[in-house]
Amino acid sequence: MSPRRPPRRSGVVTPVQAGPGARLAARLIWLAVQTVDATLRYELQTDQTAWEAMRRGRAIFAVWHNRLALSLRLYTRFIQKHDPPRRLAAMVSASRDGGLLARVLALFGVQPVRGSSSRRGPQALLEMVTWAERGYDLAITPDGPRGPRYQVQPGAVDLAALCGLPLIPVSYDLTRCRRLKSWDGFLVPLPFSGCRVRFGDPLEVPRALDDAARETYRAEFERRLLAITDLPARLLGPFGSGRTTAG
Repeated sequence: MSPRRPPRRSGVVTPVQAGPGARLAARLIWLAVQTVDATLRYELQTDQTAWEAMRRGRAIFAVWHNRLALSLRLYTRFIQKHDPPRRLAAMVSASRDGGLLARVLALFGVQPVRGSSSRRGPQALLEMVTWAERGYDLAITPDGPRGPRYQVQPGAVDLAALCGLPLIPVSYDLTRCRRLKSWDGFLVPLPFSGCRVRFGDPLEVPRALDDAARETYRAEFERRLLAITDLPARLLGPFGSGRTTAG
């Protein structure tokens, strides 16, 4: 059985584009990230199988929605630094907020693909596959754009099955940051913070999946991504004894 594709919707959903104000905001965000990034002290912890998978070729990188702030700099620092020709395509929402984020991605040299589980999902999945076929790495936020926080949605597994690429969990934690009062508890890094970056154990997803297998792989990838993430104590549940890093 082939991997399940999202249900088709009638009509064409046009992504919301960034207006002049959003383009200015995107430029300011880009400058802020670049400035703060220059002050951070990075520590890299990489699973050996993740490093080997990245060296073999293209991959799908998955990072929690609340850790988007530094995710593009991580790709530049730890992936492109060792293989400069590599390029990245990332899925972002077709909403107004996604229009702003798409502009930020473009400033970082990342190809935005507009869509999510709620809007333009089927088209976006096919576009992501097309960019993978062109030799790009892919990036997704598996709990975005609406959550629930720290819960992987099935689209991550669907994409891995369609592309035949390893799904690599990525996370980071900060010694100094602010946690916004948004649905995802977005982490804003503060200057001169320590940043511990983790690339976790990759998940290989077969192209043929039934519903039961799809859920098994989804739950396993969620477990692997949670395993490399320090969570606030109130969110830990059965997943371990991480520490709170937000200010």
